[in-house]
Amino acid sequence: MSSWQGKTRGGVLGYRIFIWTLKYVGISFAYFLLLFVVAWFAFNSRKAFKSIYSYFHERLGYSSSKSLISVLRNYYIFGQILIDKMAMLAGFQHRFTFNFEGEEYLRQMQHGGLLVSAHIGNWEIAGNLLNRLDKRVHIILYDAEHQQINNYLKEIMKKRNVHFIIIREDFSHLKEIGQAFAAGDIIAMHGDRFIEGNKTISLDFLGKPARFPIGPVNLAARFNVPVSFVFAVKESRSHYHFFATPLYQIEFTRNLQKREQLLREALTIYTRKFEEVLRRFPLQWFNYYEFWHAETGAST
Repeated sequence: MSSWQGKTRGGVLGYRIFIWTLKYVGISFAYFLLLFVVAWFAFNSRKAFKSIYSYFHERLGYSSSKSLISVLRNYYIFGQILIDKMAMLAGFQHRFTFNFEGEEYLRQMQHGGLLVSAHIGNWEIAGNLLNRLDKRVHIILYDAEHQQINNYLKEIMKKRNVHFIIIREDFSHLKEIGQAFAAGDIIAMHGDRFIEGNKTISLDFLGKPARFPIGPVNLAARFNVPVSFVFAVKESRSHYHFFATPLYQIEFTRNLQKREQLLREALTIYTRKFEEVLRRFPLQWFNYYEFWHAETGAST
């Protein structure tokens, strides 16, 4: 079965084109161009199409026709969100409005903490909130081989208090993570994907068992920092809604059996909240591989 490979599509040229379009033509024209991108993607991404179609048809119970339409709508919304993301990162936040539900919980992270999100909506808008909280945020990325894109994002984000931590095979990223927590900073990462070698726990998700990585919640336990599960979804053309759960403290123990139980409990809270948001905004999960059938990863 196919599984996520820890990387995403795209190149720095595409990002530069989007930024140029946003600056000199506008978001509306960029949205119009998406119609052609969606058409191309629908006919040239067979595996992605099959995976997201299966999500709508088998997991959500949509009819064949509704599933097909939902796939196309999903692609289009994904494109809109990518454009919105670049607009926000480039400093055009004034073009959007936001609701921050649970902001009070993040204000309780006075000595740092971990935000765990998913590939739903536009979770990067958390950066706007964190700027208001006067906190430095570190975003953990898996797609290390796209360093050129990361460098370009740093270039356009130089006025913002954002830093990228790249997952590396030599585990040197753990030192950066430890330093960030020691400084009282906030780290943000996804919790709905894993790559080969990651330890996972199987939990029921949308009616069928699926594996989730223990890495995010294990980080919170090992570094003794609170975790909040956060999601940001697009509610209209220019409005986003950010959700944050109450802070959750995960005890760290050397008892392996108890540790797995504690991590399972934390992941269960995460998946239940994730599922709740997903049922409200089903078109905004951008998952283009066989999520329920991935055989990669070491289970616990």
